[in-house]
Amino acid sequence: MSPPNTAMPKRERVGAGTKAGDMRIARAKSGMSGKGRLWRLLSLFVLAGILMGLDLGASARAQEPLIISAARLGEHPDHTRFVMEISGVPEYRVFSLADPYRIVLELPEAEWRLPADTGLTGQGLVKGYRYGRFAAGRTRIVMDLWKPAAVLKHYVIPGKNAESARLVIELGPVSADVFLAGAGWPKDAIATLIEGADAKPAKPRREKPVIVIDPGHGGKDPGTKGATGTYEKDVVLAAALSLRDALLATGRYEVVLTRETDVFIKLRERVDMARRAHGDLFISLHADAIENKPKIRGVSVYTLSEKASDREAAALAEAENAADIIDGADLSAESSEVRTILIDLAQRETINASTAIANRAVTQFAREIAVLDRPVRAAGFIVLKAPDIPSVLVEMGFLSNTKDEKELTSASYRKRFSTALVRAIDDYFAGRESLDTARVTPAAPAEAPPSPPAEVIPVPIRRMAESVGNQ
Repeated sequence: MSPPNTAMPKRERVGAGTKAGDMRIARAKSGMSGKGRLWRLLSLFVLAGILMGLDLGASARAQEPLIISAARLGEHPDHTRFVMEISGVPEYRVFSLADPYRIVLELPEAEWRLPADTGLTGQGLVKGYRYGRFAAGRTRIVMDLWKPAAVLKHYVIPGKNAESARLVIELGPVSADVFLAGAGWPKDAIATLIEGADAKPAKPRREKPVIVIDPGHGGKDPGTKGATGTYEKDVVLAAALSLRDALLATGRYEVVLTRETDVFIKLRERVDMARRAHGDLFISLHADAIENKPKIRGVSVYTLSEKASDREAAALAEAENAADIIDGADLSAESSEVRTILIDLAQRETINASTAIANRAVTQFAREIAVLDRPVRAAGFIVLKAPDIPSVLVEMGFLSNTKDEKELTSASYRKRFSTALVRAIDDYFAGRESLDTARVTPAAPAEAPPSPPAEVIPVPIRRMAESVGNQ
């Protein structure tokens, strides 16, 4: 028995040769369509637009650089936590390097929107950190460690709504053997260097130069003492604060101080702080004293001597493992001879820039305050040995001279001192800008007296001892 026919009754075929079919064909030929066809076409247009919009949005987002808006350290009983706020969820990797102990976070290229003093000081296991672009499309954060530490955890917390994502790294203490067993460059580090060989390493882009002011001594190190009991550490801190305010008042600079209170900071750490701040100029302030020569007075400006620079270039290549030394460049794949030459060249360029600011400073000081004979000098101060930051040490005067001591403790002198140094800094950066754009040296103002030549002469015994101590 055949199964019952449950199929729906067939509709009458409508096609060519029927009245209804002929009418529809006629409508199609004349560009007309029914409501159903119209809605289908509209739906297709809407869907295509949505898909195109989604595709364009995805492409735009893919091209948008990551934005790093905040970074901070937190100290906990059993670990140190690093948190970075970022505009997306990036691909990243973390590895460790020895000699000295470091943790490296590598990311796609990013736009840094951080204050100038970010990473200058640390917490817990981290001494401080520095950051910047090191190759085409790549950026790094390098955390300097007080002692060996391992990455306990690392993860990303996606942001909700308009909030930034958070990239978190947790560090815990380990033995030196454990650290060294896991330390080393990733296998593709050399390949990354080759791919980015044509790209010049860059500091985080900032609209304003970063001036690092270093008030000498501090805390348990009072420096020299004046005839009436004035301590050098107090004089230079007051001058540093005055200079900071004068620079900020121009609106042209960002300013970082190595200390703002009466604390002791090792000399090498002062240099590290300047490099972590990506400083464009480092100014160390001091006040001098010479026994049995109370009549000597006046300001002088020191740069690093060529002889000290040559010794330091070799030491840097060994001690720093030549990583992140020249404007963030990674030289680990180069031979020791090449590393030494590159660092030496960077230091020579830095010394030339340091001499330029020293000459400008003395020219401006001569208009405001007393200047020492042969005021531009050179010596091997540790705080001047950053290979990539033009650096000067300003001896503001002699506390062993009663007139200088009186002026060094006065607000009037600090104002004149700061005014002169700000003018010199303005002139220095104006000259650099002209060189970058026109590649010519700007002419000195007609009214400016000629800058005194730099000269290498012996430094006082007290200062020479300081230059080799507190390392």
